[in-house]
Amino acid sequence: MIKTAVIIAGGEGIRFKPLSDNKPKAMIEVHGQPMLFWIIQWLKSQSIKNLVLGVAYKKERIYDYMAQNKNFGMNVQFSEHTLEGGTAQGFKLAISRFVRDEVYLAMNCDEITNLSIPLLYEAHKAQNALATLAVTPFHCRFSTVNLEKDGVISGFKYGHILENVLVSIGIYIFNAKLVEYLPETGSIENLVFSKLAQEKKLGSYRLAAHEEWISVNDPKNVHEVEENLHILTRK
Repeated sequence: MIKTAVIIAGGEGIRFKPLSDNKPKAMIEVHGQPMLFWIIQWLKSQSIKNLVLGVAYKKERIYDYMAQNKNFGMNVQFSEHTLEGGTAQGFKLAISRFVRDEVYLAMNCDEITNLSIPLLYEAHKAQNALATLAVTPFHCRFSTVNLEKDGVISGFKYGHILENVLVSIGIYIFNAKLVEYLPETGSIENLVFSKLAQEKKLGSYRLAAHEEWISVNDPKNVHEVEENLHILTRK
């Protein structure tokens, strides 16, 4: 059973400016509540008890928010890192300072989902992986173009789901030894996951048909989440 989650919530949210001029990305509002609120509600519904928040940009806003809400009844620790250090530094410091679990959840702060953590954990155990990534087919936000053999366009398809093109959704299960792979700075995707893949130590869990996910990276994604919040918060 997974009891601890590490969230990297230190991002500046450049693509949200000017909304993020005075707040970190995790505090951008979705349906009247900070993004962090919806993530915490999901984690609590999945029986997560311990939360480690990696903070950097405008971190005081997160401290104040969590204090005002009495940490939502969770055991919360804060780990400070630098924006320049990237996700690798954020995870390395947060994990080495506060995580003692053999297996735990790790994620970015901009993922809104109804993913089942127990199912993700079962896949992790079955594949005997050092880290397991939740993945899903790529949802193309552009219009794909249908061509005839002579090059004439016969139609368009918007919102095409590319079933054979899988993307990581930024939610992971880590084993305790994963921290040994983390560099001092940089991107965890490029510097850690690529190495684990070469060593055959990286597992995957493909979201089930009833599981949904939206990555909130710009104002358009905020509207998308708000339109689908009834689905994303469904257990």
